[in-house]
Amino acid sequence: MAATDRDHAFMAEALKEAQKSYDEGGLPIGAVLVESGQIIGRGHNERVQRGDPTAHGEMSCFRNTGRRARYDTTTLYTTLSPCMMCAGTIVQFGVPRVVIGEAENFGGNEDFLRARGVEVIRLDDPACTGLMARFIAEKPALWDEDIAGNDSGA
Repeated sequence: MAATDRDHAFMAEALKEAQKSYDEGGLPIGAVLVESGQIIGRGHNERVQRGDPTAHGEMSCFRNTGRRARYDTTTLYTTLSPCMMCAGTIVQFGVPRVVIGEAENFGGNEDFLRARGVEVIRLDDPACTGLMARFIAEKPALWDEDIAGNDSGA
């Protein structure tokens, strides 16, 4: 399925979260969870800010959304292709659709998601790609600590 204008609008909201993390000194990865055309949760990577290795953008978004009985009517928008931890959470919660801003800086686990029935749409958004590339150039050691140093995408 092709991306819609709505997909691009919600990705812009996820990018705002990524920018917030970047401005706080963290990794510029943001996410929003959407249901029925409304954002029900948002978050950004807070690994550096909280000293929590599990505080990825998608994980923070799920935490900020709060407890739900079901996720099968939601779409997750994330600025960077999900790592294995976040992809596993997407599958565990039954999120049926994920829209990804970019996968140039990190390939993520799109095949894992697709193999488990998740609809995956990649936007190849230049703003998402550019912000992450800028961060990687400015803070390569921090990038290596988070994702780049782990070949498994975890």
